[in-house]
Amino acid sequence: MSDAYTKNAQALRRNMTKEERHLWYDFLKGLDVPVKRQFVIGTYIVDFCIYSARLVIELDGSQHFEAHGLAYDRNRDRFLNEQGFTVLRYSNRDVNQRFQNVCNDILMHLHQDF
Repeated sequence: MSDAYTKNAQALRRNMTKEERHLWYDFLKGLDVPVKRQFVIGTYIVDFCIYSARLVIELDGSQHFEAHGLAYDRNRDRFLNEQGFTVLRYSNRDVNQRFQNVCNDILMHLHQDF
């Protein structure tokens, strides 16, 4: 892992989005398994990673629903899947309006892996 990716990940941890902070402080931080924030996998920085379950959690803002963002995410997800990770994607709207459903879905996937 290069220093550039590490420094970028550290900056992203310091500057989490409102939705990332909500999911982190109000759910993920309290899980009984380690959760990494802004974790480097290959040449990508994922929002959250539960490494022991090979689970990646991504929160998507509006740019992810534009043509370029969709293509980038497809390639990224393919790479992460090839590394053995399951990628869960939730929109910022999901986090803001259906927070408990997002948490329940993460728990369901987490328990499938253990």
